[in-house]
Amino acid sequence: MKKLPVGIQSFVEIRTENYYYVDKTPFVKKLVDEGKYFFLSRPRRFGKSLFLDTLRQAFLGKRELFQGLFLEENWDWSQKYPVVYISFGAGVHRSVDELQNTFQEIFLEHEKFYQVKLTYPSIKGRFKELIEVLVEKHNQKAVVLIDEYDKPILDNIHKPELAAEIREELKNFYSVLKDADPYLKFCFLTGVTKFSKVSIFSGLNNLEDITISPDYAAICGYTQEEFENTFA
Repeated sequence: MKKLPVGIQSFVEIRTENYYYVDKTPFVKKLVDEGKYFFLSRPRRFGKSLFLDTLRQAFLGKRELFQGLFLEENWDWSQKYPVVYISFGAGVHRSVDELQNTFQEIFLEHEKFYQVKLTYPSIKGRFKELIEVLVEKHNQKAVVLIDEYDKPILDNIHKPELAAEIREELKNFYSVLKDADPYLKFCFLTGVTKFSKVSIFSGLNNLEDITISPDYAAICGYTQEEFENTFA
């Protein structure tokens, strides 16, 4: 018998450690066919991180993880893309300094994974440099996936002044995405709060919010039919 994927956020773990999995890969194909910049808001523990990791493995070209799933025969596996994966889900950011440390750790992880060296001094500049260096090295446009984009703000929602400072830091960071457009293949961001309410992506005016789109209603979580078929 397969195991129940309670709290598992890794697509790789689910597919290699004998867990039940509801096939959400048709949404991967649909997103890429229909656009480039997407935003999805869902409550915590709703499967956002798992779906983001599914996107990451698809763009990295890990076909072996998709055996028997919709995407196996409906994806161009000859194309592999460098993926910038950013998550603010772990831990609590109690200051601007802690947020900046997280940025630095994210860049170090990508430097190690892709065997590149970043030299720009500013966080904003290093984010832009990372995208451009990966595009040049792999001769492919980059994919940017951002999980829990708003968590550092929500960590400090009880401290309005600090929350506002952190929001401005994030706004400056995310502003890179607009200028990086020529280097990007695809961009997907998730969070709990709607971005229009946080005013954090003012420069990224082509971000499509699929939060309440009927076409993407089942992108996370389970429908009744999926529940009955997979977990019978």
